[in-house]
Amino acid sequence: MVMELVKQRSVAGHFLAELRDAEVQKDAMRFRRNLERIGEVLAMEMSRTLEYEEREVTTPLGLARVEMLTEQPVLATILRAGLPMHQGLLNYFDRADNAFISAYRKHRKGEEGFDIEVEYLSSPSLHDRVLVICDPMLATGQSMVLVYRALLRLGTPKSLHVVAAIASAEGLEHARLHLPAGTRFWIGAIDEEMTAQAYIVPGLGDAGDLAYGRKS
Repeated sequence: MVMELVKQRSVAGHFLAELRDAEVQKDAMRFRRNLERIGEVLAMEMSRTLEYEEREVTTPLGLARVEMLTEQPVLATILRAGLPMHQGLLNYFDRADNAFISAYRKHRKGEEGFDIEVEYLSSPSLHDRVLVICDPMLATGQSMVLVYRALLRLGTPKSLHVVAAIASAEGLEHARLHLPAGTRFWIGAIDEEMTAQAYIVPGLGDAGDLAYGRKS
């Protein structure tokens, strides 16, 4: 299942428009906040598909029958660009366990191509857990697939959700082909093109640099 947020008219489209706008991007704090807000909106949409159970809570005036999540997910984030969206997800799944993965593009000397390097991973056990992997940009899809495979060292999740602000059509298809059947994708917007350097067009640029400053 793929959910594309911009197909449902809402204020979230405004957040995405500001993320893309080169003028608004000059305000790094607002850029981070908009990524966080997209994470919050996608967390709400995702929450509709999770499992709940009816419970009874005591109010000051009596008893109320309510529905509560049966379990909190594990929120996994690809560093560093994923941190603002991770915070948005965590604002809603506030008792979730968390995982952090360092993955980056290692460019080959004298070539346009690159390899994906996964260097660091910190995660709780994932055995039979609901796993959510967050990365603001799903470009080629390779990082997402490699990160998922790296996380399998910590156990096999019972379900997988992928969250991204913007995805390329090609990267989304790659992820759908190489991630488990039944994976749900929660995407802000899907763009049709990528450059030769694997940047999404029109996209928004380098999310990590825009959120935290240029790296050398």
